[in-house]
Amino acid sequence: MPQVPLTLEGSSVLHQMFHFDWTAWKKLAVEERGAIAAEFAALLARWESGANPGDPTVPPNQSALFSMLGHKGDLMLIHFRDTFEALNAVELELAQTGINAFLTQTTSYVSIVEMGLYESTEKIYAPLLEKGLQPGTVEWATGIEDGLSRTRAALTPRLYPAIPAAKYNCFYPMDRKRGEQVNWYTEPISDRRVMMHEHGMVGRRYAETVRQIITGSIGMDDWEWGVDLFAEDPLTFKKLIYEMRFDKVSAVYASFGQFFLSVRVPAANAGHWLEGKLE
Repeated sequence: MPQVPLTLEGSSVLHQMFHFDWTAWKKLAVEERGAIAAEFAALLARWESGANPGDPTVPPNQSALFSMLGHKGDLMLIHFRDTFEALNAVELELAQTGINAFLTQTTSYVSIVEMGLYESTEKIYAPLLEKGLQPGTVEWATGIEDGLSRTRAALTPRLYPAIPAAKYNCFYPMDRKRGEQVNWYTEPISDRRVMMHEHGMVGRRYAETVRQIITGSIGMDDWEWGVDLFAEDPLTFKKLIYEMRFDKVSAVYASFGQFFLSVRVPAANAGHWLEGKLE
């Protein structure tokens, strides 16, 4: 039995965190600030609506603006697009705007929406092995794709999600440990499946109050996964993450990067934010 779990991928994702130069901004004439704010708000409104709003057959291509708490930044932009080229186009478009002169990017994160299929992987692998098919062959790859195609169709809305409209966002990157004491990647796939099932059950208990979007970033950024949590009450993040710390996947095998907490700023309120107001 191959030990690599199957995955499905969807939207390409970019997180951008910025400091805003308030000192330089306040030195501008009121009319100039107004023009730059209007340009920025119009750009955000177009990004926020998506490339093909109202067409359920086209995956959302959206961006959202957030006001960050703490010293790690002032603004965060989250972009969901069909391709990485489209994400790069977003970066280039922002760089041409007037607001860009006041933004200093503190960090960023590149990833892709990912769904790990621990529950399905062994069910797909087993009949192929029973037929005598060998991993790495054309016949094996065809069998895998046949098994994934049905799952992919059913999960398309989760692979290409709209950005939730919740008021708060918590984003953090994470790894699975592979050091001297424990190594997630050397555990049998059957054991990892059981642990991931238990881990997932914790998240399901919060499904009514938190929307979670997992993105994979192996080979794309410094960590292995990015996690976005969206909720109306930020206290929910603390409760969910704390409870997850007690299951084996997190307690034994997880390493976490920085956590970023932020408040949603709708495009219509971007001008207010530039005046030092959330609304």
